[in-house]
Amino acid sequence: MAANTAGQVIRCKAAVAWEAGKPLVIEEVEVAPPQKMEVRLKILYTSLCHTDVYFWEAKGQTPLFPRIFGHEAGGIVESVGEGVTHLQPGDHALPVFTGECGDCRHCKSEESNMCDLLRINTDRGVMIGDGNTRFSKDGKPIYHFVGTSTFSEYTTLHAGCVAKINPEAPLDKVCVLSCGISTGFGATVNVAKPTKGSTVAIFGLGAVGLAAAEGARLSGASRIIGVDLNANRFEDGEFDLQWHKKSKKFGVNEFVNPKDHSKPVQEVIAEMTDGGVDRSVECTGNINAMISAFECVHDGWGVAVLVGVPNKDDAFKTHPVNLLNERTLKGTFFGNYKPRSDLPAVVEKYMKKELELEKFITHQVSFSEINKAFELMLKGESLRCIIKMEH
Repeated sequence: MAANTAGQVIRCKAAVAWEAGKPLVIEEVEVAPPQKMEVRLKILYTSLCHTDVYFWEAKGQTPLFPRIFGHEAGGIVESVGEGVTHLQPGDHALPVFTGECGDCRHCKSEESNMCDLLRINTDRGVMIGDGNTRFSKDGKPIYHFVGTSTFSEYTTLHAGCVAKINPEAPLDKVCVLSCGISTGFGATVNVAKPTKGSTVAIFGLGAVGLAAAEGARLSGASRIIGVDLNANRFEDGEFDLQWHKKSKKFGVNEFVNPKDHSKPVQEVIAEMTDGGVDRSVECTGNINAMISAFECVHDGWGVAVLVGVPNKDDAFKTHPVNLLNERTLKGTFFGNYKPRSDLPAVVEKYMKKELELEKFITHQVSFSEINKAFELMLKGESLRCIIKMEH
């Protein structure tokens, strides 16, 4: 595979976003070979995450177009650049929006996964090495997205953002571990750390929230309370039932819709749980949900973990007594997983049937139908839609 393309420009299909909010266009693009500390991946499956949609809409951030989105994917290493030792052509791999250089203080710390060199930068559309793009069309650059750009049959990325995984793992399933599912699952098992028999509240029951619930289920939590504004999404109640049924697969056994109550949801949860839950995980990015998630944990031992990404101008208020009464507020980034060191073990959890991934995958489309994946997510109908590349 690598012999004939290594060192060459590859022409392949990519879904290009030419402007904000407009359907992606499948184009033939040129993908330059990897430079020093870079890798070129052949993408076999990619999935759509809400972050792609958010930046494609470009309502709250700096718009950068034309751009190739996509960051949840699975593929095979096609070629490697100078200095890359942990990967070789033919390796099965997951590209990740954040990285692990292995050298900075964060990478050397057992407590952090926030690499100084490779942590997420949503504004950057070029490679770190030389400030250029590896994608072009008719000689004009096409920008990268969070260092991955997986909506392309081939993509070039920094080697520190590529996790080598078990070649037996089915890429059409484990690709979802490269972002959302690991983020939610890790937020619970690595950061909230609920004990067997404990109570856990999950705010936001999208893919990340349900992954957090899955972490609570595997930890042996006795009550998993799902808090979501969309519990009654359609008035006829039909979707409500589907939504509840779907969430129950992830261990969610009670539901609270804040809109159904006249008092703050944290008070509702405190009444339901004799003073508050043991752990909460916030997966919406909504400021009010963050306050509720913190204030709904029990004093003395409660831990609240923030996962959702807020608006850039947001701030929240809570009374310091809530902390003085021995509640803990924590944040997490990518479930506290170091991509290269830790993701292979998460893949093994799936291989050992400890972690179920199939239930997160609600749809599959071919690459030429990629815009359908966007429609499904915008309508709130999909958790994860797998996009199969058409090599």
